[in-house]
Amino acid sequence: MSAPSDTPQAPKVTEREARQVAEAAREQDWRKPSFAKELFLGRFRLDLLHPHPVPGADEVRRGEAFLDRLRAFCETHVDGALIEREAKIPDDVVNGLKELGALGMKIETRYGGLGLTQVYYNRALALAGSASPAIGALLSAHQSIGVPQPLKMFGTQEQKDTFLPRLARTDISAFLLTEPDVGSDPARLATAAVPEGDDYVLDGVKLWTTNGVVADLLVVMARVAASDGHKGGITAFVVEADSPGITVEHRNAFMGLRGIENGVTRFHGVRVPAANRIGPEGAGLKIALTTLNTGRLSLPAMCVGVGKWSLKIAREWSAVREQWGRPVARHEAVGAKISFIAATTFALEAVVDLSSQMADESRNDIRIEAALAKLYGSEMGWRISDELVQIRGGRGFETADSLAARGERAVPAEQMLRDMRINRIFEGSTEIMHLLIAREAVDAHLKVAGDIIDPDKPLSDKARAGVDAAGFYARWLPKLVSGPGQLPNFYGEFRVPGHPDLSGHLRHVERSARKLARSTFYAMSRWQGRMETKQNFLGRIVDIGAELFAMSAACVRAEHLRAADDHGREAYQLADVFCRQARLRVEELFARLWANTDDIDRRVVDGVLSGTYAWLEEGVIDPSGDGPWIADATPGPATGENVHRPIR
Repeated sequence: MSAPSDTPQAPKVTEREARQVAEAAREQDWRKPSFAKELFLGRFRLDLLHPHPVPGADEVRRGEAFLDRLRAFCETHVDGALIEREAKIPDDVVNGLKELGALGMKIETRYGGLGLTQVYYNRALALAGSASPAIGALLSAHQSIGVPQPLKMFGTQEQKDTFLPRLARTDISAFLLTEPDVGSDPARLATAAVPEGDDYVLDGVKLWTTNGVVADLLVVMARVAASDGHKGGITAFVVEADSPGITVEHRNAFMGLRGIENGVTRFHGVRVPAANRIGPEGAGLKIALTTLNTGRLSLPAMCVGVGKWSLKIAREWSAVREQWGRPVARHEAVGAKISFIAATTFALEAVVDLSSQMADESRNDIRIEAALAKLYGSEMGWRISDELVQIRGGRGFETADSLAARGERAVPAEQMLRDMRINRIFEGSTEIMHLLIAREAVDAHLKVAGDIIDPDKPLSDKARAGVDAAGFYARWLPKLVSGPGQLPNFYGEFRVPGHPDLSGHLRHVERSARKLARSTFYAMSRWQGRMETKQNFLGRIVDIGAELFAMSAACVRAEHLRAADDHGREAYQLADVFCRQARLRVEELFARLWANTDDIDRRVVDGVLSGTYAWLEEGVIDPSGDGPWIADATPGPATGENVHRPIR
C-alpha cells in the first residue's frame, strides 16, 4: 500500500501561512533604483539603461582570453552527440573543465577562481551550452545556485577560506531545496535539521538535485524547529556530499538534458557542524532568493546561445533547401520565422547583456530585471527552437544520428527543442515567475494600501492606510495621464539618419508603461484582496512588462553598437523589427487583460475536478504505470544502492 503524499513530517500549512513564509523571504527594501520597478509604476526611466553600461578594459581582456580558451577546449574535447547518446558527460571532459578553471568563473582570484564579471560568465555559459546543454547546466548549477554564490554573499570569512578554493578548481556543488512533495511552496519543507551540541543532524529526502549525483559539496535547505537558543526556520547548510548517512538513491532521466547528473538524495542522521551553517537560522529562503537575483541570468544566457545557433542553422538550411523553384527562405511563411528568430535573438542578447552589465556595476537593483530575463528568455528560447524545427520540416523531427546515418548533416534540432523545454520550469516555472514578478510589481501599492485590503488588520490600521494611500495616489495618478511618449520629437538620439527610427518605439514603451500602471491600479481597485487570485491577469501584466523591457534593451543596445561602430546599421534594423513584432504582442496582451475566458475557464476546471467531463476521457488506453503520484519521502535509512559518483 502506497504512502500518502502528505507524510507525517511534511508540515500542513494553510494558503495564507504559505504566502507568509514566501513574503518573509522577500527582500523588503529597495536601496537602489530599479528600471523594471519604475516601469511597472508607469515611469519610463530610460536614464537607468542609457547610455549602455560597459565593462572595464581589464575585465574585457580577461574575459575574452578565457572565452578563447573555452572555445578551443569545447571544439577539441566536447562531443555533444556522444553526451546525448550516452546520457553522460565523460569524466575527462569534466576534469578538463576543472583544469581550465571553468568551475571558478565567478569565484574571486584570491580564492583561486577566475573572477569573471557576470557578463563574461554568461557568455561562457552560452558558449559551453552550445557545445552541450548538459555542460551548461553543470556549470550553471555549480556556480549560479550552488555553494559558491551563497558563500560569496552570506558566508563567513572562515567558510570562504575553507570552501571557495576547492569549489574554484576541484569540487562540484549542488543546491538542494526541492522535495518529492515540496516544489515552489517551501512552507511545507520537511527535511529537518535538529541541533545537537556543536552539530545539526539532518534527516529528509531531496528531489531533482542537479549535480547531486556527482557533487562534492551541497548547499542544503532544512527546517530547524524553534527551541531554547534556536530561532528556527528554514536554514542553509554547506554539507560534504560524502558524509555518512547521505545516499544518492536514484539518478533521474529526462526528455532532454540527458547528460545532467540529477538525482534523489536521502539524508539519514547526517551530522553537519554548526560552523557550516550559512547565515542565521531561518535565513535559508532569503539566501536562496537573493542568490537567484543574479543567478537567474545564467538560464537566459544559454537561451541566447540557442538563438544564435538556431539563426545559423536557419540561414544555412533555408538558403540550400528549395521548394517550387526558390530557396525556402524566400517563401514568406518561412521568412517570417527566420525574421522572428533573428530579431528575438538580438533582443534576448540585449536583455541578458544589459542586465548583466547592470549587475556588474551594482548601481541598480536588478531583481525584477533578472526575473524578467529568465521568464522572457525561457519562453522566447522555446519558441525559437520550435520555429527552427518547423523550418527544418521532417528533418527537424529526425535525430542527428539518424540524419548522419543516411548521409546528411547531423543537425540536432529536435534535441535542442527537448533540451530547451525544461527552461520554462527550471529555477521557477513560468507560472511562478509571473507571480513572483507581479508581487514585486505591486509592491509600492501594497506598502501604501496593503492594510486596507488585509482582512486581519484592525480598523485603526485600515484608517491610517487610507490616509497614506490617498496621499500617494493623489501624487501618482495624475502623472499617468501624459508623458514624453506623446511628444513626437522625444528620444531624438535614437533617430539617426540612414537608420530605422527607434525613437517611436521608445515613445510607445513610455505610453505603454503608463497604461500598464493604470491597468494595474484599476484592477487593484476592482478586486482588492482578491487580486492575488487573478493569476492570469497578473501573468499578462508581467508579460507586457517583459516585452517593454526587451524593447527598451534592444533599442539601447542598437544605439550602443552604432556609437561603437559595431554593426550599428544592422543592429538598428534588428531592433526595429523586434520592436514592431513586440508591439503587436503588447497590443494583444492589453486587449486580453479585460477580454478573456478566465471566468468560464474556472467553471470548466470545477467540472473537470468533479468528474463532470469524465466521459470525454473514454476511448483511450492510459499507458502510465502503477504507483503513487508522489513518492514516499518518509525519513529513514536508505534501502538501496548509493549511486553517488564523485568525479576525480
